Amino acid sequence: MQKIYNPDKSTWNELLQRPTQSFEALEETVLSVFRDVDQNGDSAISQYTRRFDGVDMTNALVVSKELQEASLLVSDALKEAIGVAKSNIEKFHIAQQTNKITVDTMPGVSCWQEKRPIQKVGLYIPGGTAPLFSTVLMLAIPAKIAGCQEIILCSPPNKEGKLDPAILYTAQLCGVTKIFKIGGIQAIAGMTFGTESIPKVYKIFGPGNQYVTVAKQMATKYNIAIDMPAGPSELLVVADDTANPSFVASDLLSQAEHGADSQVILIATSKSLILKVEEEVAKQLSVLPRKEIAQKAIENSKLIYVEDDEIALQLINDYGPEHYIVCVANEDYYIQNTVNAGSVFIGNYTPESAGDYASGTNHTLPTNGYAKQYSGVNLDSFTKSMTFQKITEKGILALGNTIEQMAEAEGLQAHKNAVTLRLNSLKE
Repeated sequence: MQKIYNPDKSTWNELLQRPTQSFEALEETVLSVFRDVDQNGDSAISQYTRRFDGVDMTNALVVSKELQEASLLVSDALKEAIGVAKSNIEKFHIAQQTNKITVDTMPGVSCWQEKRPIQKVGLYIPGGTAPLFSTVLMLAIPAKIAGCQEIILCSPPNKEGKLDPAILYTAQLCGVTKIFKIGGIQAIAGMTFGTESIPKVYKIFGPGNQYVTVAKQMATKYNIAIDMPAGPSELLVVADDTANPSFVASDLLSQAEHGADSQVILIATSKSLILKVEEEVAKQLSVLPRKEIAQKAIENSKLIYVEDDEIALQLINDYGPEHYIVCVANEDYYIQNTVNAGSVFIGNYTPESAGDYASGTNHTLPTNGYAKQYSGVNLDSFTKSMTFQKITEKGILALGNTIEQMAEAEGLQAHKNAVTLRLNSLKE
């Protein structure tokens, strides 16, 4: 990991760059796949699955027999762990439900807001070297609580043309309605346009690699909503001498092992801690099964020393981390003044992996600095807020002149007439 001491503020922008390609660099590839899927549907998707995943897939839809077989392959211990995680995630997301809000803004004028589910949602679940069945929990559970009618799941198949049994088991457990063995750009395109087998959805959720991230952004050009641009994983830890170096190193590596394009950063107010963490990273990295992947991510990562909490906090808010761990004596200062972060983990005994799996919060979070303007996935992500109003005769008499005056000032006579006609009818 690169060590930087007291970086000048003029260098921060370059220092905090993510190791990702731009939208423009990948746009042509993504757009060509989108056009092909739009025109040729399932046949195009089969072609790209063959090219990118090395699998000939005649039918990508998961059938009931596969679900039954998958359930038998998941150990009882893992099923129990998934059950505990599911319970915690349900509790946290059920607590986010809100009641109808009703306000009489003036006598005879009633306004209210209600939340309605998005009817059709698509969930993208990364597969490949790490099949993320935990992401099924994070997306399908709030979708089900919200009341989404169709929950479509796409995930890339392995070389045998199958999905990980834990993904299938968890998807069935959480109420997913259809599961497809499709990954990458073609999966996002399939859910964007709909094909002979894949339903078109209204909103797409889920993390993925850089191509999936750009594909989701591309989907928005075709009137499909997305949760957020959620690309390669990242973690920032802020720590001082009260932090446990081995804990900090383990957290950095837990994100580094996600992928070669992941990034982890330590910001510390202690030079000695930086050296201790560096030693621990090397020691723990050497025995990791995913050592090669983590090593590449570590090469993109940084250990940054700053002199005080104020500078550290400015760096953190400039970076806007996806995952953010606070291990300092003055934790309240950081918690109260951090404004840009996806999810925050506080104290030596709160590993980021708790949020990834089972504490209850959602792990689908904004990356690449998007925490400055996006929230992580939550129950509201699967709903729409609709407003309603009802105006009585008394209400239109009270409010009518206000509307007439404003419409006339904007030169919109038909708007004014819509009120004037009603007012005149009450005078007859």
